[in-house]
Amino acid sequence: MSIAYTIAGFAVGAIVGLTGVGGGSLMTPLLVLLFGINPSVAVGTDLLYAAITKAGGTVAHGMKGTVDWAITRRLAMGSIPAAALTLLLVSLFAPGGIEGAASMIKFSLGIALLLTAVAIIFRKQIQDYALRHSSGVENPRRTTVLTILTGAVLGVLVSISSVGAGALGVSALFFLYPRLPTLRIVGSDIAHAVPLTLVAGIGHWFLGSVDWSLLGSLLIGSLPGIWLGSHISTRVPDRVLRPILATMLVLVGSKLIAA
Repeated sequence: MSIAYTIAGFAVGAIVGLTGVGGGSLMTPLLVLLFGINPSVAVGTDLLYAAITKAGGTVAHGMKGTVDWAITRRLAMGSIPAAALTLLLVSLFAPGGIEGAASMIKFSLGIALLLTAVAIIFRKQIQDYALRHSSGVENPRRTTVLTILTGAVLGVLVSISSVGAGALGVSALFFLYPRLPTLRIVGSDIAHAVPLTLVAGIGHWFLGSVDWSLLGSLLIGSLPGIWLGSHISTRVPDRVLRPILATMLVLVGSKLIAA
C-alpha cells in the first residue's frame, strides 16, 4: 500500500507543480475516498505534508523577493490562533473528539473544495473586479484588520479540512491588495501557508490524527512530482489545466458533502 501512496503523492505533486494549487484540495479527498483513510487522519497528515512541501516554495519565493512578509504576518496573526482554538474546541466538544468529528470534517472538506473550485475558475475575474472597484485610496488600518480576519477564517477552514490556504487565500488577497503584483500575492500566500499548516498539523499530531508512515510515503512521491510538474508547466496551457482541476474538485466536493 505504501507504493500506492507514493504514486498518489507523485500524481498530486505533479498537479501542484503544473497549476500551483491542488495539494490539500486533491490529497485529502484522495486519501479519504480512494484509500478509505479516516478523515481526521487524512487531514492531519496532509497538513504536515503541505507544511513540508510548501516550505521549499517559500524559500524560492523569499530568495526572489516575491514575499510580502507584512501581509504574511497579518494573515498569521489571525490564522494561527484560530486554527489552535478550532482544534481545541473540536477535541473538547465533538462527540468522540477529533476521531468522532469525521462527518463534520467530510462536510467541511466538501464545502472547501467547492469554494476552491470557484476561486480557481474565476481567479482572473476576481482580480479584475478588485482592480476595477479599487478606489485608489488606501486605508491601511482597515486593510490590516480585514487581512487578520481573513487569516482567522482560513485558520478555521484549514484546521478542519486542510483546504483553503491556496486558491481561497490568493483570491482573498486579490480583493484586499488589488494593486499588488500577482507573483507577490502568490508568494505571500505560500509563505503564510507554511506556519498555518505546521501549527494545525502539530495540533492534529497531539490529538493522534497523523500517520507518519503515510506522510513519508506521500513525500517520497510528491517531491519529484512537484519538480517534474514545475518543469513542464510552461508547455501545458493554464487555460486547459485549471478548468479540469476545478471540475475534479466540484465532483469530489459534491461526493463528500453527500456522503
